[in-house]
Amino acid sequence: MKLDEIKISKAIIETYKDKLVSALDIDVAIVGAGPAGMVCGYYLARNDRRVAIFERKLSVGGGMWGGGIMFNEIVVQEAAKRILDEFGVRTKSYEKGYYTADSIEAVSTICSRTVKAGVRIFNLMSVEDVMVRKNRICGLVLNWTAVEIAALHVDPISMAARFVVDATGHAAEVARIAEKKSGLKLKTKTGRTIGEGSMWADVGEDTIVKNSKEVAPGLYTCGMCANAVLGGPRMGPIFGGMLLSGEKVAKDILQRL
Repeated sequence: MKLDEIKISKAIIETYKDKLVSALDIDVAIVGAGPAGMVCGYYLARNDRRVAIFERKLSVGGGMWGGGIMFNEIVVQEAAKRILDEFGVRTKSYEKGYYTADSIEAVSTICSRTVKAGVRIFNLMSVEDVMVRKNRICGLVLNWTAVEIAALHVDPISMAARFVVDATGHAAEVARIAEKKSGLKLKTKTGRTIGEGSMWADVGEDTIVKNSKEVAPGLYTCGMCANAVLGGPRMGPIFGGMLLSGEKVAKDILQRL
């Protein structure tokens, strides 16, 4: 068969267009395709919810790829091992209660299983703003990351979602946009993003799950973003809390859908 460059281009454009249009009015929009965001999307999609993840970077996985100091191994605790088992990520017992996994296998497997569950992931997309109606966050304003980086004056597009999940990690980008632009007070001690504390794995892993909740009407925090918004410590290259956080937010949202 003789290949036609124009047909190749049309196939990409038309297929992507259909995928994007189908994601403009959905149940849950997740911002950030790190481990917490993907796990959250996976459990939602497994329960037949329409879910899309918007990722600013070219690659998914957040900080999980690099493990600790670019040693591509991650650690999870006993409570979170079952989630890696469910995804099919192989683990090794290090000491009682500590398990390691290859970070490359973990990210690629979680991503694959998430997409196959029905989650649509759009990389190279940034969130410029949130949509607010009747004092409730109900969607996102999106643009290409390249437009943002180049500081071009190009208008964005909007999409609607019954719930939005901020899984943008340390930056807590959606929560900060919401407090700056929408006039909504966050459900924190100060009404604003508090910021994360210094590393303390034991406390950080516990609070990241507790802090994974609705922080403004229609907006949930997930993953490291939860501690950044509500003021918990960071926990370093242990990722069990990330996985448990994604699962918790998915369960909470499912109860409301």
